Amino acid sequence: MAVCVAVIAKENYPLYIRSVPTENELKFHYMVHTSLDVVDEKISAMGKALVDQRELYLGLLYPTEDYKKRYGYVTNSKVKFVMVVDSSNTALRDNEIRSMFRKLHNSYTDVMCNPFYNPGDRIQSSRAFDSMVTSMMIQVC
Repeated sequence: MAVCVAVIAKENYPLYIRSVPTENELKFHYMVHTSLDVVDEKISAMGKALVDQRELYLGLLYPTEDYKKRYGYVTNSKVKFVMVVDSSNTALRDNEIRSMFRKLHNSYTDVMCNPFYNPGDRIQSSRAFDSMVTSMMIQVC
């Protein structure tokens, strides 16, 4: 189960961040922003290979001592998705994380296709996007 989902713009500012225990929201903001360094390292390490093979999923960024795992995903337009997952859920496999990122990417694409959304603005008024993220957070695998 995801405990935090973040959409980060190409310029590394948050477009959307949602966490389940709202009392730890600042902690999750910090986790997401520290993960961006690892995302940038993985993108630069892949370099041209990322463009050639169209693999958008970055996989496990790094586990932490507080039993949370961070996963990353980058779109073709360099928008980054970071998901913090509670590692006590051992049934969650890599292909399930991939499918969660694909759903998130599809919902993000729907937000971008809205003619009233200005690209680069925070995602605030999309009920469909928010409900999809909420379903990912309460999903028990």
